[in-house]
Amino acid sequence: MQLSEFIDRSIGKWRSQRSAHHLAFSHFEEVRSRIDIVALNADDAEVVELCRSYNIDPATAAHPFRMSWEGESDWDEKEVLEGSCVLVPVPNPQNPSEGKLLRDRGYAETVPAVGRYQLTEDGTFILITEYDRAAAEERIWFGTPNLRFRVSLIKTSDGTGVTTASFSSEIRCLSTN
Repeated sequence: MQLSEFIDRSIGKWRSQRSAHHLAFSHFEEVRSRIDIVALNADDAEVVELCRSYNIDPATAAHPFRMSWEGESDWDEKEVLEGSCVLVPVPNPQNPSEGKLLRDRGYAETVPAVGRYQLTEDGTFILITEYDRAAAEERIWFGTPNLRFRVSLIKTSDGTGVTTASFSSEIRCLSTN
């Protein structure tokens, strides 16, 4: 699978159920979310600004997109989890199945971040992002065109320990309701 196909298959509205084990707190959490993934143009102002903030030529961006989410957790039922981020893949010219993923908002820390991605032969998207205080490793793959799976690990910044492990199943919303 090529990066373009993976992203095209990801575009849409998804309902997600995530189970997370926060090892540092010995706590198990259930999160239900709605995720919207929308394609952006390479000349979109946010895409251009994000590329320039990392001194990357926006012309090298491939299939940028915005991901927005809204959800609720059983850990704190009053807290509404919501946000949005712009994601810009920048493929490696020598190996287009690998590259950088620019984000205006990270996963483990809510700061701009650059991750390294790899798309494996079986269609699994692997993303590793190092932050100041942590590192995130995510693996995303499709069971069917309308069913995605995601496994995430949040590791200590030196990579020697795991603080959070989660599994998500994401089902595409096919109706307009």
